[in-house]
Amino acid sequence: MKKIKKILSKNKIIGKVVYYHEFYSELLKNKRTILVWLPPSYYKNKEKKFPVLYMHDGQNIMNPETSFAGVDWQVDETVSRLIKDNLLEEIIIVGIYNSSDRIKEYSLGKTGIKYMKFVIGELKEFIDLNYRTDKNNSAVMGSSMGGLISFLIAWTYPAIINKAACLSSSFYYDSEKAIKIVNNYKGLQKEIKIYIDHGEDGLEEGQKMLCALSSKKYVMGKNIDYFYAPKAEHNETAWAKRLDRPLLFLFGK
Repeated sequence: MKKIKKILSKNKIIGKVVYYHEFYSELLKNKRTILVWLPPSYYKNKEKKFPVLYMHDGQNIMNPETSFAGVDWQVDETVSRLIKDNLLEEIIIVGIYNSSDRIKEYSLGKTGIKYMKFVIGELKEFIDLNYRTDKNNSAVMGSSMGGLISFLIAWTYPAIINKAACLSSSFYYDSEKAIKIVNNYKGLQKEIKIYIDHGEDGLEEGQKMLCALSSKKYVMGKNIDYFYAPKAEHNETAWAKRLDRPLLFLFGK
C-alpha cells in the first residue's frame, strides 16, 4: 500500500485526531476519509497497546460540521468521560467515512462482502501497522445499515473482529437475511459479543435477532446485550444519548 498523507485535526474534537483523506481501497476501487482518534495516554506510555473500535459512517461520530443534519454522536466526549471516570479501557477509534455506495457496502451482497474484507483486511492491516494496537481486541460499531454490517462483520470474521455494537440496526433489510443466517446456523458457537438496541425503530426485527442469538445459546450480559430506548428516534442525537451502554459492554473495565 502506498504511503498515505496524515493530517492532524484542527477542529474542536476532544483529544488527538488524525485524518487520512482519500484512503484508497484496492478491493472497492474507491476512496474515503478515515479518522483515527487516539486515547489520552497514547503518547505517554509508548509500550502500551490499545484495543480498536472501528465505526461506520465515520463523518457522523465526532464532528457536527461533517455529520448528517449537523449533529454528531459525541463519541469523543463520551469516551473521554468514561476513560476519565476509570470505567472504560483506553481505546483507539477508527472512523470510516461512508461512500456513495453506502447501502451496497453495508449489506450482504457482492459490494458488502468486499467492504467487509476492506475493513478486516486493508484497513485493519493499515491501522495495526501504523499504530500500537492490540490486534486481537477489535470491535465494530454502527447504526441503521451501519449496525447491520457491524453484525455481519463480527459474525463472518470472528477470528479477526469478534465484537459488534448494532444500534437501531436494519435487520429487516433483504427480507431479514441476517436473522435467517443466525437461525439457520448449525456450527459451533462463535466466540463473539454482540450489542443490540433500538428505539421505536426496528423493534420487531431487533427482538427477532435477539431471539435468534438466544436460541444459539448466547447469554444476556455475557456475550449479548440488548437495550430498548422507549420513544427514541432514529438519529444521531438518540444514539449519542445511549452510547455509554455499548461502549461499556465492549470495552468496560
